[in-house]
Formats: sequence, C-alpha cells, structure tokens
Amino acid sequence: MKPKKTNNMDMKFLNYFALLFVFSLGLYAQKPIKLTLQECVEMAYEKNISIKQSELDLDNASIDKADALGNFLPNFNAQGSHSWNVGLNQNITTGLLENQTTQFSSMGFSLGVDIYNGSQNVNRMHRANLTLLARQYQLDDIKENVSLLVVNAYLQVLFNKELLTIQEQQTQVSKEELERTRSLVEAGTLIKGDLYEIEANYASQEQALIQAENALLLTRINLAQLLLITDYENFDIADEEFEVPFSEIMQQSQKAIFTKALSFRNDVKLAETNVSIAEKDVAISKGNLLPSIRGFYSYNTRVSYSDRLVPDGSGFAVAPPLPFADQLWINDGQNFGLQLSVPILNGFSTKNNVKRSRVNLLRVTNQLEQQKLDLETNINQAYNDAKGAYKFYEATNRTLASRKEAYENAQERFNLGVINSFDFVQVKQRYEAAVSNFLRAKYDYIFKLKVVELYFGIPIVS
Repeated sequence: MKPKKTNNMDMKFLNYFALLFVFSLGLYAQKPIKLTLQECVEMAYEKNISIKQSELDLDNASIDKADALGNFLPNFNAQGSHSWNVGLNQNITTGLLENQTTQFSSMGFSLGVDIYNGSQNVNRMHRANLTLLARQYQLDDIKENVSLLVVNAYLQVLFNKELLTIQEQQTQVSKEELERTRSLVEAGTLIKGDLYEIEANYASQEQALIQAENALLLTRINLAQLLLITDYENFDIADEEFEVPFSEIMQQSQKAIFTKALSFRNDVKLAETNVSIAEKDVAISKGNLLPSIRGFYSYNTRVSYSDRLVPDGSGFAVAPPLPFADQLWINDGQNFGLQLSVPILNGFSTKNNVKRSRVNLLRVTNQLEQQKLDLETNINQAYNDAKGAYKFYEATNRTLASRKEAYENAQERFNLGVINSFDFVQVKQRYEAAVSNFLRAKYDYIFKLKVVELYFGIPIVS
C-alpha cells in the first residue's frame, strides 16, 4: 500500500520547522551581550582577581579573630596509649628474667587556663577586630579603584561609538558630495580639478572610518579584559546617554572636599586602622615583659594485663589481673596547681620586640600622614583637572558651533561654484576635527567630574 502524500508534506513541514528553530537558536546564541555601566561595575566586582584576593584576606582576618577568641578558652586535651613490652622482662611471679610479652594501657586528660598574662589575650582580641576592619577598608578601596578603571574604559567605548557614528555620517555626506560634484563637473559648472580634491577627501574619510572602527574595537577589548570576558565579538555596551551634568560639587572649595574626604575615605581609614593595630602590637609586646600565671589540672590512670602476686595465708599467690574497670579507679592519680612564669633574661628578645613594635608604630603613623598629604594632592589635582576639563568642553562647544556654521556656508558656496574644492575640503576637515574634539572633551569632563564626586562621597554608580 502506498503512503499518503499528506504524510510526506507533513514530514517536510516538520523538517523545515526544525531547521528554522535550530537556526533561530543559533542567532539568539550569537546575539551580542550589551551591558550597562552598572552591570559592568558589578561584573568587575565579581570577577576581578585583585578583589578576590582582598576577599580572601578578609576571610583570613575572620579566622584570626576566631583564634583570638579561642585564647580565652581553656586548653583541654585527652590522651591514651597501649604498649607491648616484648623481650627480656622480670617475671613478677618467679622473680626471674624471662623472654615474655607484657601489655599496659594508660589514659588521662589535662586542662590548662591562662589566669593572667599581661592582658595579651585582650589585646590580641582587639587587634584581630582591627585587622578585620582594616581588611574591609582595603577591599572597599580596591573596589573603588576598579570601578574607576571600568568607568574610564566604559566612557572610552561610548566616545568611540559616538565618534564612529559621526564618522559614518560624514563618510556618507562625502560620498553624496562626490556624486554631486561629478554631476556638476559633467554639467560644466565645476572644473575637473575640483572632482579630484573631493575624491581624495572621500578616500581620507574612508580611512578615518576604518580607524574609528579599529579604535572602537580596541576600547571594547580593553573593557572586556577588565571584566575578564573572552568573547570580544559578542560583547558590547548598552546605548546609554551621558549628558554633561551640572554638579554642585564644583561650587565647593577644595579644602571642603578634602575635609569631607578625611571622614570616609577607605584609604585614610585603612591607614588610621593600621596605626591602631600597631598600637596594639606595642601593648602585646609589653605584655611579654610581665609575669604570667597559668592554672593546670591533669588526671591519669593505667591498666596492666599481667598476672599479679597477692598475699595469702602462707605468703603470696599468683592471681589474674584485676578487671579493667576496677584498675581504672585503683591506679588513677591527679595533678593540679598554679604555674608562675617571670621573664628575667631571654637574650634581650622580649625588649627588642617592644622596640620593634614602637618603630613600626612610628612607621605607620608616618604612612598615615603621607596618605593624608597624598589625598589632599590628589583632590587638588582632580578638582583642577575637572575645572579645566569643563572650560575646555565649553570652548570646544563654541568652536563646534562656529565650525558647523562655516561648514554649512562653505557647502552652499561650493555648490554654487563660488569657492574651489580645496578651500571647501579645508573647512570640512576643520569641522570634523571640532566634532572629534568636542566629543573627547565631553567624556573627559564627565570622567574627571566623577573622580571629584567620588572624593566627596558620591558613588561612582548609583
């Protein structure tokens, strides 16, 4: 019996649908990943190796704190052993030396506790808390630095994207001018020499377009590397608009920004915490110069598996060993007391440790002062850079407006044959340079303003 024709049609339809579905999945899989600035910063926080290393330092600080807490607890240890004595031993029954095997078991536990040790345990606990705080400041500071790198790279991609868009538009305009010039030359309105100049300008526009594409690709790769993304081809940023903001921060004085930065900056807080840690190190080293008192207690017992001699009416008789449980209580013993330790002479190591701690305290104190000086210098530099960048942005904006009017006027005059192609191309190139300078000044100011805002406590991303 022949199969129905409709079945073949159904199979063809299913095959076509399956092929279309697989093809659509391939297109979806190759769809570029577009990330916003916020998403880029969050991805950097998650993947950056320096941040991961700092998080591990924070974990170690948490472990050190647990160690410091454990110093307040007693030391409790249990021990046990079972031994075989094989070879020449005295027979407790005959009193003669014989080759034999005897067995013994022993067990017990010990307890020790610090009663006084120059407050070292308290100071170590305080130091562990300060170290934990310092590692958190360190982590937050690294995140700020990473976010600045990401924002700078992100703005560079935006700049090159806008520049590429404008370059594509200018190339299209140059192409249209070339076609229009050819028509005017053929009509006799312009001479053929004007066409050569326009053709050369169009060729240079194509070169500039290729350079803009390469610049965009390189900045995208740079941003992707910061985010540890290896699939450069399918990585892109979202089409976000970044207008030049008006910020009241620039109305603040540099001294006011510095004063506020001292109250919250992670690098300053880290330096201050390091000074506190060094002070605790001095206190801990001084504690080693003081006497220490420690309490102890131990309990031990043993069990023998050999025969024993027991008295009887005529002397002694050989008897089997006592039961295991009975021997535990018969053979046990206790030891307890107080131990006083007074440092007298230990090769000057204890006193030298105190001196080293004091030297380190002076060192980190100097580092704190240097950190404050560096912060003030960086704020002054960032403030002046942002102020100068805004002035340059305003200047490029005015220049762009003038160059645009000159270009539009020159275009009309060239179409009418009033000016030659050389003069027109010169005006056009100056306009294109003004566009590039304007975009560069715009994103340069946005980034430098964000740096100043960061010093004032405004997050780099919301």
